[in-house]
Amino acid sequence: MAFDSDILIVGGGLNGPALALALAQGGLSVTVIDALPEDARAGERFDGRAYALALASMRLLKAIGIWEGVHHQSQPILEIVASDGRAGEGPAPFFLDFHHGEIEEGPMGYMLEDRYLRRAFLDAMAASPRITTVSGETVVEQEVDATGATVTLASGGRLRGRVLVGCDGRKSGTAERAGIKRTGWDYGQTALVCAIAHEHPHNGAAHQFFMPAGPLAILPLPGNRCSIVWSETHANAAAIQALDDDGYLAALRPRFGDFLGEIALEGERFTYPLNLTIANEFVANRLALLGDAAHGVHPIAGQGLNLGLRDVGALAEVLVDARRRGEDIGAIDVLERYQTWRRFDTALMAVGTDAVNKLFSNDNPVLRLGRDLGLGVVNALPGLRRRFIREAAGLTGDLPRLMTGRPL
Repeated sequence: MAFDSDILIVGGGLNGPALALALAQGGLSVTVIDALPEDARAGERFDGRAYALALASMRLLKAIGIWEGVHHQSQPILEIVASDGRAGEGPAPFFLDFHHGEIEEGPMGYMLEDRYLRRAFLDAMAASPRITTVSGETVVEQEVDATGATVTLASGGRLRGRVLVGCDGRKSGTAERAGIKRTGWDYGQTALVCAIAHEHPHNGAAHQFFMPAGPLAILPLPGNRCSIVWSETHANAAAIQALDDDGYLAALRPRFGDFLGEIALEGERFTYPLNLTIANEFVANRLALLGDAAHGVHPIAGQGLNLGLRDVGALAEVLVDARRRGEDIGAIDVLERYQTWRRFDTALMAVGTDAVNKLFSNDNPVLRLGRDLGLGVVNALPGLRRRFIREAAGLTGDLPRLMTGRPL
C-alpha cells in the first residue's frame, strides 16, 4: 500500500508541529492531523496563556528554525525565587534564590506567549514542502499492519504512514485506540491561569510561592506583565473562577502580595484540573506517544512543555538516525529506543513534582519547619544551588542533539 507520508502525527498543538519540523529537517515526510481549524490556532489576540521554556527547549526551537522569529517577543528568566508561606502573611524567612549568573550558558529560560509560538509553528509548517497539515479533522479509527499505520478521519478520508505518533493530549485517543492504559491520580487541585499587568518591573524574576492549598507561580512576561498559574482545591478554584474580575483580583491580591504594586487582569482566565497521568507504554507496533499523550505531570515546576520538547528531540533523533541506517523506522525495536530514552526521565519528573506538591501543599507545622529549613540549606550551598539551576535550565541528563543546539 502507498504511504501518504512517512509519519502521521495526530495533534496540532505545540509538540506535534515541533516534531513535524524536526522530522522534516531530517528528511522525513510528515502529515499533521489537527482537530482544530487553522484559524482557531492562528489568532493574534492575547488570551493570557504563556509558557516557561527552559534554556534547552529554546535551543531545540532554534535548531528547528522557530526561535529566530519569536525571540524578540520573549522574556528571559533571569532569577527564580521559591518560598513557602500563607496567603496574606508573606513568605517564610528561608527561601531559594537562583540567579542566571551562576551558570555560564545564559538565562535559565524564557517566557513566551502562546499566540506567538503557535503562529510561528503554523508559518514554519506551511513553508516546509515535507509537511502536510490536515486541519479541522479528527481521527476515529486506526489500524496497524506489518508495514505501516492507517487512520480513518471523521470525514471518511484515510491516511497511511510508516509510523503513527499521538500528540493528542492527556486523554489521547491514539493511546486509547491502541489499548494503552494509563496510571495516575487526581491531585484534588485546579489550576487558575491568567495574566496580569503590574505597577513595578519584575526584573525577569520568576516566583514560586508555596501555600497550603497549592502553589502560586508568578512568571515574567515582556513589559510590566506576568503570567499566573495558581493552584487551589477544586471547590475554591470553582468559586474564585465564578467571580467577576474585581472579585477575582480581590482573591488573588493577598496571595500575590504587593511587591509588584497594583495589579490588573490582562486577557482571559482559564482553569484546568490537576492530575498525574502516565501512559503504561510510550510505544506500540508502528506507534509512539509524545508529550501529554505520554505523560501529564503537576505544573509545579513548569516542566510540561519542556518534557514534551525533550520527547520531540529524542523521537526525532531515533527515527532520523534509523532511517539513515536503512532500518524500518516503524519497527518496534526502533521505537523502543525512544521509550527507553524517555521513560526514566519522565518517571523522575513525575515522582519529583508529585513529592514536592505533597510536601508543600499542606499546613502541617512539622513539615513546614522541615521544608523551610531545606530551602535554606540548598540556598546556602553554592554547588547544590548550581546543580538545581542547571536542572531548571534543562541542561542535565542525556539530552537529544536538538536540545544542545546541534542539528539532526
